[in-house]
Amino acid sequence: MLRTRFRMRALAAAASLAVVAGLFALAPLQSGASSHREAPLVASDPQVDTTDVYAFVSPDRPDTVTLIGSWIPFEEPAGGPNFYPWADGVRYAFKIDNDGDARADITYTWVFSSHYRNPNTFLYNTGQVTSLNDADLNFVQTYDLIRSEGRRATTVVNNAPVVPSRVGDASMPNYASLFSAGIKGFDGGDSVTWAGQSDDAFFLDLRVFDLLYGANLSEVGDDTLAGFNVNTLALQVPKSDLAQGGNAESNPIIGIWSTTSRRSERIYRTSGGDRSRGHFVQVSRLGNPLVNEVVIPVGLKDYFNSSKPIQDPAALPLVQDPELPHLLNAVYGTEVPDSDPNTDGVQRADLISVFLTGVEGLNMPTNVTPGEMLRLNMSIAPCSSECSRLGVLGGDLAGYPNGRRLSDDVIDEALRVVLGVLLPDHQAIADTIGDGVDQNDVPFQSSFPYVALPHSGSNADPH
Repeated sequence: MLRTRFRMRALAAAASLAVVAGLFALAPLQSGASSHREAPLVASDPQVDTTDVYAFVSPDRPDTVTLIGSWIPFEEPAGGPNFYPWADGVRYAFKIDNDGDARADITYTWVFSSHYRNPNTFLYNTGQVTSLNDADLNFVQTYDLIRSEGRRATTVVNNAPVVPSRVGDASMPNYASLFSAGIKGFDGGDSVTWAGQSDDAFFLDLRVFDLLYGANLSEVGDDTLAGFNVNTLALQVPKSDLAQGGNAESNPIIGIWSTTSRRSERIYRTSGGDRSRGHFVQVSRLGNPLVNEVVIPVGLKDYFNSSKPIQDPAALPLVQDPELPHLLNAVYGTEVPDSDPNTDGVQRADLISVFLTGVEGLNMPTNVTPGEMLRLNMSIAPCSSECSRLGVLGGDLAGYPNGRRLSDDVIDEALRVVLGVLLPDHQAIADTIGDGVDQNDVPFQSSFPYVALPHSGSNADPH
């Protein structure tokens, strides 16, 4: 009987996949990958692999919003000699929708360039590095930051230094000073940006892929990402720079997602090296955590990464009836909330609000067009002493799914939402689910860029 049920489920999923793929295919989509290696093409191009996006009202500067995005998952700290550079010429971007139409109104784009002081050595650094312009830092990256609104594009930061990978304590005895020196102000100091390596802020037990934590919940409680680093971009700007018409009081709700774009052709030379040409193609996209991991099926992940939020209504069946609760039911016997829209209207409006429209009365824009992105109500003040790792589910309206803070436990939140914690008849079981990892392996910083320092390459066991 179990085998028959799974076979019927597989056939139904295949049919749904074909329909949704056809809808997505109506748009000119290219392939790509994003977020902790979950998509088919991600392993071949980690430099464009977006791991996470965060957006929150800055706790120490509540008149500003902080956006953080990370790339290149599972950076082993001692991974020399080349360590972890940003890709030259690639467009790493944050996109902001400030009128609810699922289209980007404002874009901030970082573009990187690499430089070697001495190409006749294999060394990343040739001695101790005590500043970002130290002559002993052999490999140097710089970036430009461009702000686009409508047809107007302005370079707001030019040739700023990137904080290097943390080679080790002997090479970089005061890495914290290098980390802080990477903060670059612009617009008269009202805004700041930072680019470099950091600890991976995402915390979870990834053994979920081993039959949902070992098929008996024996594989929970270990932070799989502990000890690993990522490359991170951080931006802090006044709320008025993001709000429609510059009025954050009247228009406080914004949508945020990241994209990464490469040129369409990459040519490898027989003499060594490569070059890129052609138009730019989006190869990565990320808004809400875990959507591409556990909502989008493997056959559509690459389509999703190159698509735009305006196309997301095509994926409504996947959001409304995700695979995860059915898998939990098969392994653990948990009750699956009714997801059939033909029984009595739209049954899982809770999932649509969390992942596509924003929650009414919290962060849903007026006349919203559904689209997958983080949605942030900038008028909600940061929490003080009553912060909850469960965000809105824990009574803390400043947390996920109202934006996303570094400390938000999005795994536990997302698992509970898909199991129906927002539905009247499913709160009891949904309130108990989790992966046993409730906080990051190292504390976050209290000021910009907030992420923790990366783990040192000289640590023999950073995990």
